[in-house]
Amino acid sequence: MTSQAFTRILVGVDDSPAAMAAARLAIRVAASSGGCIRFVNVLSDGELTQALTLMQHDGGLQERRSAAAAGLLRHVAGEADRAGVPADTVSLNGQPAAILLAQARDWAADLVVLGRADVRGPGHPFVGTVTRHVLEFSERPVLVVPRPL
Repeated sequence: MTSQAFTRILVGVDDSPAAMAAARLAIRVAASSGGCIRFVNVLSDGELTQALTLMQHDGGLQERRSAAAAGLLRHVAGEADRAGVPADTVSLNGQPAAILLAQARDWAADLVVLGRADVRGPGHPFVGTVTRHVLEFSERPVLVVPRPL
């Protein structure tokens, strides 16, 4: 049996504690395997954001969301840099699960790392809809990281 080296690690990040734990774990894995990381943040438009945008009353919401995403990506890329791990960042708009799956495939990731959601729906596993979708349809190994206790 051969062990797999994870040298191309795709990490889905948002501002949740679980996503930050996932980013830190991915950095440790990449540092130990000589790998690199791609951090991906996906801005998805909820119904309220879409309605405000259509009414042209978003009050700069899109710009603030984009600035927050850029700050988050700078933060995790800085953590990777301090650990000596090469990293790039991508911020996209759309459906998070579909974009993460496409990024994993197109970038040829060896491993996808995601944080586990803090909230669950009735009868749903405690992983969140995006993570559950990625787990179900990924062609790559997926590591799901809980939030720190």
